[in-house]
Amino acid sequence: MRKILGTLGTASLVLALAACGTSGDDESNNEGSTGGDAPAEESTIKISASNTPHAEILEEAASTLEEDGIELDIVIAQDYNIPNIALDDEEVDANFFQHQPYLDQQTEEFGYDFAVAGAIHIEPYALYSSEYDSADDIPEGGTIIFSNNVAEEGRALHLLAQEGLITLADGVGYEATLDDIEENPKNLQFRNDVDASLLPQLYQNNEGDALIINANYALEIDLNPTDDGLITESGDAENPFANLIVVRAGDEEREDIKKLVEVLHSDEITNFINEKYEGAVVPVQE
Repeated sequence: MRKILGTLGTASLVLALAACGTSGDDESNNEGSTGGDAPAEESTIKISASNTPHAEILEEAASTLEEDGIELDIVIAQDYNIPNIALDDEEVDANFFQHQPYLDQQTEEFGYDFAVAGAIHIEPYALYSSEYDSADDIPEGGTIIFSNNVAEEGRALHLLAQEGLITLADGVGYEATLDDIEENPKNLQFRNDVDASLLPQLYQNNEGDALIINANYALEIDLNPTDDGLITESGDAENPFANLIVVRAGDEEREDIKKLVEVLHSDEITNFINEKYEGAVVPVQE
């Protein structure tokens, strides 16, 4: 049976997971929790994930995994900090919400001992506006709003540079900051003090002239980066922002974790992603 828990805050997430027996009461889950061990005949993977599209993709994969005796227990979390805290505290077995630059930043800050089990999809960044139909229409001195996620500041700036709204210093990579802007012909103003989860609300409130919104949050308000973005990020294989299945170090060798990644890379899930999200989510090719 597939189980999906509702959105939880940090404290309620931990309590809810403890109430569900994550601490070791479930014998089958316990048997599959040691890195490198073969799973029990039946096992449970408790995985924390963002609602859209991560939990939706996992739900689609769950029926296939059930055939192999693997149950997915999906815990939905909106806050980007919750899944890594839960994984580090051994309240979940895996998470699915982050890309490598964010994982690197979190590891440096908190000392997590995590491993990547697989890269699954890319959610293209896009610039949206409720007022303007083209990036060229953004006025002189207009305000661009994007998230306060330090790991994605350079990503946002590269998106703007892609359309020539700004020019970045030669050779600067995705670690770019506002200080790396060399040319800003429209004298655009930048606001990067907003949690990513709040950007859709700001868009609906018509704040700023344009906003850069993560695809998972854009989808929640029926914005598609391919159709609605004034500028849409490339989703090619060189994009470093693929969303990952992350586990505690060693658990990437668990057979049930390997099977999860295998199913998420399958033609069935690739077709599901392409058909459901129509370019808003791009499967990673192995």
